[in-house]
Amino acid sequence: MKRRSLLVASAALAAAPLGLSRTVHAQATNGRAKIVLWHAMTGPLAETVNLLVNGFNISQKTTEVTAVFKGTYADTLTASIAAFRAGQAPHIAQIFEVGTASMLAAGKAVKQTWELIKETGVEINPANYVPAIRGYYSLPDGRLASMPFNSSTAMMWYNKDQFEKAGLDPEKPPVTWQQMVETCRVLKAKNTGATATWAPSTTSWPTWIQIEQFSAIHNLPYATKANGFEGLDAELKINGPAQVRQIQRLLDMAKEGLFKYGGRDGAADALFPAGEAAIGFNSSGARGAINRNAKFKWAAAMLPYDPDVIAKPINSIIGGASLWTMTAPGRTADEYKGVAEFLKFIGLPENDARWHQQTGYVPVTMAGFDLSKQQGYYEKNPGADLPFQQLTRGTVTANSKGIRLGRMLELRSIIDEELEKALQGQQNAKQALDSAVLRGNKILREFQKTAKA
Repeated sequence: MKRRSLLVASAALAAAPLGLSRTVHAQATNGRAKIVLWHAMTGPLAETVNLLVNGFNISQKTTEVTAVFKGTYADTLTASIAAFRAGQAPHIAQIFEVGTASMLAAGKAVKQTWELIKETGVEINPANYVPAIRGYYSLPDGRLASMPFNSSTAMMWYNKDQFEKAGLDPEKPPVTWQQMVETCRVLKAKNTGATATWAPSTTSWPTWIQIEQFSAIHNLPYATKANGFEGLDAELKINGPAQVRQIQRLLDMAKEGLFKYGGRDGAADALFPAGEAAIGFNSSGARGAINRNAKFKWAAAMLPYDPDVIAKPINSIIGGASLWTMTAPGRTADEYKGVAEFLKFIGLPENDARWHQQTGYVPVTMAGFDLSKQQGYYEKNPGADLPFQQLTRGTVTANSKGIRLGRMLELRSIIDEELEKALQGQQNAKQALDSAVLRGNKILREFQKTAKA
C-alpha cells in the first residue's frame, strides 16, 4: 500500500461516522444468521479457509459464514475501511499484523474480541493461545483485541548438500552469529563450482528478520513504550549498540562476499530454493515453497543469536494476520454471537492443528501443537515444530511481545532505504540506523496526531 493510502486509511477508519444507513447484515435463506468474512488468502490457503468455513457451517444450525477474498492484505484493510464508511463493513476482517495499531485506533469501527466475548457469553479463553501470539493482538492489560489466526515467524533455512560439499556437518547449522560468519567463509572457500551469482547467505524481509526479530530474541527494545504497546508517543530504538553491530556485521559480510542482498520484503524468496544461496533467512511459512521447488536436501533451523548480547535467546515474534470483528449500523446480537462462535470454532485444537498442518502456519494454541505432536505430524515432517519452539522459548518480555506502531509499512520502507544506502557504501550501519530513527519518528508523530483526531 502506498504511504498516502496508509495515512488516509488510518485516519478515515478512526474518524468515520457511525450514523450510516446501510449494513452487511442479513439472514441466510435457510434462516441462519449470515456472517461475512473478508480475507487475503490465495491458492491453497484460500481453499483451506473455505474448508474451515464449511466445517463450521456444518457443525451447527444457527449461523452461516461466507468467506470472500478481497485481495492482498493491504487491499483487504483498505476495503474494510471503505466498507465501514459506507455502513457495509464485513462481520470479520483478516488484517495483517502491521495493521494492528491502525485497527486499535479505529474506535467504534471494531468490536474488540474481549468485548465480543463479554457481550455474547461465548467462552473463548485467551490463556489457551501461545503467549507470543496472543500478546501481539492484546491490550497492555492482556485483553484480546483481535483473534489470532494465521501466524508465522522467521527461520533460517540451509542447504544440506552444500554443507556436505564444503565439509560441514549438515546436521549442525550455525547457532550463533559468530558461527554463521565462519560457516559462510567455509562455504565460500569450498564452493568452487558455484555460479557467479551464488552467495553463502541471503535474507528475505531484511527489516522484519534482521532488525525486528533480532531485537526480540535478544530482548532489545525496538521502540520505547514497550515497543508502542503502552502509548502512541513511542519512539524508535533500533539504533542501539547491538542492532548497529548486527547491521554492520551484515555489511561486512556483504563486502566479503558472504552475504547477498536480494531486495526488500520477499524479493529474495527464490534465491535459497533455487540453490543460489546456501543459507536463507525467511518466514516459517516458506516451508511449502521450499519443499516444492528445492532440488536438494534442506532443513530449517532457529535464528542464530549473538552470545555477546544475550546468553540464551528468547522468543521470536510473529508475522501473519488476525481476525477483527467489525461493526455496522443495525447489526444484531445474533450476528455478533455467530461471529464469536466462529472465532471459538477456529481455535479448537482439532481445527487449529488441521490449519497448521495444511498451511504451514504455526499452531496458535498450545493444544493445537500438542495434538499435532500426538498425531505424529512432526515425526513425518522433521523441523516443522521448530517455529513453534522458537516462539515459545523463554519468557515473553516487553521487547519480545511484538511491535505496536502505526504505519509500520512506511517505517519498514524507510529502514530498507537506509540499509540499501549502507550496502552501496554511502554510509555505515550507525549512520543508517540513526537516519532511520530520525525519519521514522516523524512518521510516528504524524500517526499519533491522526489517531487522536
